[in-house]
Amino acid sequence: MFKVIEGGLGRAVEMNVQAEERGRPSREDVRREAARRLSESGYHLSRIREFATGMPMLAALKHLSLQIDFAAEALSRLDPIPEDFRSDGYWPAR
Repeated sequence: MFKVIEGGLGRAVEMNVQAEERGRPSREDVRREAARRLSESGYHLSRIREFATGMPMLAALKHLSLQIDFAAEALSRLDPIPEDFRSDGYWPAR
C-alpha cells in the first residue's frame, strides 16, 4: 500500500501491484484510471459546491463524467484490456 497525498489530504490508495507484475491490466485498474481522471477534472469539487450552495454544476462536467464512465465500462469489457488503457486516446478530452 502506498500513501498518496492529494490537496493536503492524506489518503491511502491500494495499488494493484499484482496486475502490473503479470502485465495484464484488470477491470479495477481501468476503474482507478477513470476515478483519477474524474478527480482531476474538478468534478467532485463542483459536485460538493452544488450541494453546498444549490448552484448547479456545469453541464460540461456532468457530460464529461458520463463520457468517462462510458469509456471505463467499454475498456473494462475488452478481453484483453489494452496494455495502454491509460492513453488519452481511449478517454474523452476535457
